[in-house]
Amino acid sequence: MKLYSSVGPNPRVLRMFMAERGIELETIDVDIMGGDNLTDEFKKMNPSAQSPCLQLDSGEALAEITVICNYLDEINGSSSLVGTTPEERAQTAMWVRRFDGRILEPMSLGFRSAEGLAIFENRCHVVPESADDLKAVVQSNWAWINEALGDKQYFCGDRFTLADIQLYCFADFGNMIGQGFPAELSNLAAWFARVAERPSIAASFHPSELAQAQ
Repeated sequence: MKLYSSVGPNPRVLRMFMAERGIELETIDVDIMGGDNLTDEFKKMNPSAQSPCLQLDSGEALAEITVICNYLDEINGSSSLVGTTPEERAQTAMWVRRFDGRILEPMSLGFRSAEGLAIFENRCHVVPESADDLKAVVQSNWAWINEALGDKQYFCGDRFTLADIQLYCFADFGNMIGQGFPAELSNLAAWFARVAERPSIAASFHPSELAQAQ
């Protein structure tokens, strides 16, 4: 298998997931800033032109971070960051979906329509006048997530899961683009600090991001 990866919060989720699971793959760096993902060759493999993308030995390709993580989790057996029972897997999927709709999607759209406009305006449909409202949605949802987390160690209780990885990477990205959660949200702050201590954090950075992170 070959992993096509790049800078950005989505590929970072996958790198952190792989580090937690001890998975190593041949990795090909995709220069998304230079448009490598927009070439006909790349889009033939992955029509959505997104990173990351996992090319299977069969030649078929998997895109979308949740799909790739679930696939790698299943084929590698032993421990699991998704769950070992139907109930655990459903609980993880529930939080992943909540974060997708409440944080990842509005945060990404808000960034593309504002700070990232110069990069994305010729790549996808953006609505600059929607940026402030999208960012407000994110801030409102941070408050909801803080309350939903409560005093739990992780979002699935004592289990550290794909959901925690997903939200951590986007919370950190949010800090970089002015969409992080407010410091007074103490439940989230404690959770974020807890996750930040995990060894997989160092492995999650793209090589070009390491100097900035240190």
